[in-house]
Amino acid sequence: MNRQPSYLAVGIAVAVTVLLGLLVSWFAWPAKELAPRDLPVVVAGPAPAATALAEQLRAVRPGAFEVTTAADAAAADAALRDRRAYAAFVIGADGVSLHTASAASPTVAALLAQAAQDLGQGRTVTVVDVVKASPEDPRGAGFASGFLPMVLTSMVAGILLSLLVASKAARFVGLALFALLAGFVGAAVLHGMDLLTGRYYATAGVIALMALAISATVAGLAAVIGPPGIGVAVLLVFLVGIPITGVAAAPELLPQPWGAFGQFLPPGAGASLLRSAAFFDGAGSAAPLWTLVAWAGVGLLLVGLGRARTQSHAPTPVAATA
Repeated sequence: MNRQPSYLAVGIAVAVTVLLGLLVSWFAWPAKELAPRDLPVVVAGPAPAATALAEQLRAVRPGAFEVTTAADAAAADAALRDRRAYAAFVIGADGVSLHTASAASPTVAALLAQAAQDLGQGRTVTVVDVVKASPEDPRGAGFASGFLPMVLTSMVAGILLSLLVASKAARFVGLALFALLAGFVGAAVLHGMDLLTGRYYATAGVIALMALAISATVAGLAAVIGPPGIGVAVLLVFLVGIPITGVAAAPELLPQPWGAFGQFLPPGAGASLLRSAAFFDGAGSAAPLWTLVAWAGVGLLLVGLGRARTQSHAPTPVAATA
């Protein structure tokens, strides 16, 4: 009696179960460990008082905050609008108030609001939202939920172009057309649902660039490695990249160095750049912009190199005839 099918079935069941445990752990672990880690905040006010409060913040949660000081509330608010800080503790005549930028991260804004009340020692701390999230999406849940399908469809586009389109030129056309359409459609849907504010064409451009970076990466790796390249791309972009994007919280709340590493992958860079374009008029966009440009450029280069290498090994007409 041949028991190979039974052994194979048992092996598949065990292997997939182990994979399930690893994936559940990896996806759940960052969310479970959310806590501030070198979170940029500002303390604004007269020098002696600001210095004392900054030291208090550092002492209460060592390593939690990266504290800088500012002369007044206007300077602190400018830091929030430029995405150099998530919040500011402003010392005034009536005590300490908290200025936040909930558009950068509603989770961080809520966390710091609670921390400010604790520092108030029984006195109510006034909270001022300097850069607000969309009124229709104050908790950022819609933004995070709408972001994931854009990543998934970009991977699907790269996979289908790799498997079904043989021509190098046609693949380039497909990648470019998909990115353009994804930008316009994705931005139209998110703006139509009032999940994004800001300029439509700016957010459409960000979504298009992210779609190109992801789809070109998938198609490029598949072109130079073959079908295993699709698996490598899915591993990088989705299995590794999605849990550490910080799209539902903030990179500085994730376990390090994973929070910082996630910003060098297309989903993390795309989420940060989309926030900058939608809520901050482009402030803080340089690093994620160049990250996406690099991924898109390398992906397109690999598409070209892969096809050229395939053609270089193709038999000549004479050899084919022989």
